[in-house]
Amino acid sequence: MAAPGENLRIDPARLWDSLMEMAKIGPGVAGGNNRQTLTDADSEGRHLFKKWCDAAGMTMGVDTMGNMFATRAGEDPDAAPVYMGSHLDTQPTGGKYDGVLGVLGALECVRTMNDLGIRTKHPIVVVNWTNEEGTRFAPAMLASGVFAGKHTQDFAYDREDHDGKKFGDELKRIGWVGDEPVGDRKIHALFELHIEQGPILEAEGKDIGVVTHGQGLRWIECTVTGKESHTGSTPMHMRKNAGRGLALVTELVHEIAMKNQPNAVGAIGHIDVYPNSRNIIPGRVVFTVDMRTHILPKLNAMVDELMARAPKLCADIGVGFEARIVGQFDPPAFDEGCVAAVRNAAERLGYSHMDIVSGAGHDACWINDVAPTAMIMCPCVDGLSHNEAEEITPEWAAAGTDVLLHAVLETAEVVG
Repeated sequence: MAAPGENLRIDPARLWDSLMEMAKIGPGVAGGNNRQTLTDADSEGRHLFKKWCDAAGMTMGVDTMGNMFATRAGEDPDAAPVYMGSHLDTQPTGGKYDGVLGVLGALECVRTMNDLGIRTKHPIVVVNWTNEEGTRFAPAMLASGVFAGKHTQDFAYDREDHDGKKFGDELKRIGWVGDEPVGDRKIHALFELHIEQGPILEAEGKDIGVVTHGQGLRWIECTVTGKESHTGSTPMHMRKNAGRGLALVTELVHEIAMKNQPNAVGAIGHIDVYPNSRNIIPGRVVFTVDMRTHILPKLNAMVDELMARAPKLCADIGVGFEARIVGQFDPPAFDEGCVAAVRNAAERLGYSHMDIVSGAGHDACWINDVAPTAMIMCPCVDGLSHNEAEEITPEWAAAGTDVLLHAVLETAEVVG
């Protein structure tokens, strides 16, 4: 099939204006956004997105998980559509670009096709996946997970937020329960544009990250059990300090990740200390280890080493150790044909690029199990994301969207 001409570009100013307009909905307290899933702000953002899609001549479909699918017709009504998009929901203290660039960049691609009268054999669909962040209703990538058969809809509907409100009830409350069965749609290919959420592209001076793999993930919930006692009157050699066990396991996690470089990470993010009093030696600490790499045997070996060494480290200081895996997905390898389309587009357009592994989970990681998929990344300042200070440049946004446009057009097959 013929590749799009190298002079074909999106309208950078229109894209940036759309990003700034969406950012007005659910503003944060420090310049970012708080547009958590299934809130009134999420609903307002959805309505604005639908308004823009309607104006671009697309037809909107919504499934029973609230996933939004805006379709631009193709010349062959029987051809499976090419999808592009991401998510509009944010963290409580989120930025203006995480997820949003992928949705509005895809919309800008369609607007550019309309401006230039470009027709494609395959229909093109712009998608907004529900609850990618998972910050209000865990787990993350919930609706794309249901679409890909990773979760049941009943499981998703029963997820509760901190106030005990259920996902299904809140989806109904904001009016975005669609009538399409989840997962029934055919997908020829899917492309997701996203900010990197890491520092590599900026540090390397690259315009585009060609994402070849996503990281696999294991969340291991660990419990260290000691004995609560007075911090002032308990002799040091008689203590059973669960907090010390946490410290030893923290160092172990770091050691394991470091010796599995490159592209392996590990850390402890969530910690609950009991009884969490200034003058009581902790009797129990519950914490979650997050280990990730894109190589499955390496990931499993990292977890195995943790499980083998942590109990002995704790036993040596007189405390107990138990662990269980509470979250996991295996590392996805994105479709070689779709990845090649992204790489070819970057080269054709003259953008500097490098292969990269996604350090975060994305909806594309789930869809990759049911359809050919690839991701495009652009840099973000200092690699900062999930923070209101998250920032990208208009030039980075335009470059990523240009590559998205070319990869999608090559895959959807331009007619005429």
